[in-house]
Amino acid sequence: MIDRSVTVRIDSAKCVGCAACVPVCPSGAISMIDGKAMVTGHESLNCGHCAAVCPTEAVYVEALENDALRFDTFHHTPDWMPPGTFPPDELVRLMRSRRSCRNFKSQSVPKPMLTDLVRIGQTAPSGSNCQAWTFTILPTRESVRMLTEEVGAFFQKLNRLAEGRFLRRALKWVGRAELDFYYRNYYASVRDGIDEWRRTGRDPLFHGAQAAIIVGARPGAACPQEDALLAAQNMLLGAHAMGLGTCLIGFAVSAIAHEPRLKDFLGIPRTESIYAVIALGFPDETYQRMPGRKPAPVRIWPGA
Repeated sequence: MIDRSVTVRIDSAKCVGCAACVPVCPSGAISMIDGKAMVTGHESLNCGHCAAVCPTEAVYVEALENDALRFDTFHHTPDWMPPGTFPPDELVRLMRSRRSCRNFKSQSVPKPMLTDLVRIGQTAPSGSNCQAWTFTILPTRESVRMLTEEVGAFFQKLNRLAEGRFLRRALKWVGRAELDFYYRNYYASVRDGIDEWRRTGRDPLFHGAQAAIIVGARPGAACPQEDALLAAQNMLLGAHAMGLGTCLIGFAVSAIAHEPRLKDFLGIPRTESIYAVIALGFPDETYQRMPGRKPAPVRIWPGA
């Protein structure tokens, strides 16, 4: 259940009665009484809009902590940036420049950079402001290698199942075609990747990444998958700006989803859901230009 507890506090001595906090509150929890803003509602998203808009710092939201967004590896000004004041061309350049990295240097990633990336993830929006993300940091190459071993074992077992033609057909006949889909699209590449990994030691899953961050969500969020993926996107862009390469590892997400023991292995409560696994490291790649994208359907409704 989503926590709607009101943690907004208003210092009447500081309040100048401008009423700016009233219209920005999504829950309608604030009213003007005798020329002062007062908390009158019984539910709140605790989004912080009221505190952000107050010109005299009269509003405080107890559920929110400024230290949660205190960065260690860089400084940022807390002044609000109005819409239209950041150059969109530079934003697009950042987004187009970030590419999935599959060649990493052997240089380890400092832990403060990893924790700052988590804080960058926490700046993302979330449905009903639940902010129910969870982040699990694998800070060393050895910890990433250990997860690779576990995920590899899961896919070895899955490949053995997928080799059963009768089982694939039987499941497909009862409307469960997932194993047949996996066999047709992934079985061979997974088999070859595992064989090469065992033979040469080359990491086909995390590509030699020196660290990883697993993004999930606690129960009770309004839209946990969307929240986690928005946080992950923030982290991908933030990592590029910090000089790191990233790659989303979908095979690891799938393994964790289908093998509950992996959550135990990682110290993640089984009640949490995992939606993104991000490989991280200093990139051993240099690009010269930005390629295009596949055309996507764009609709305007209702049409002219």
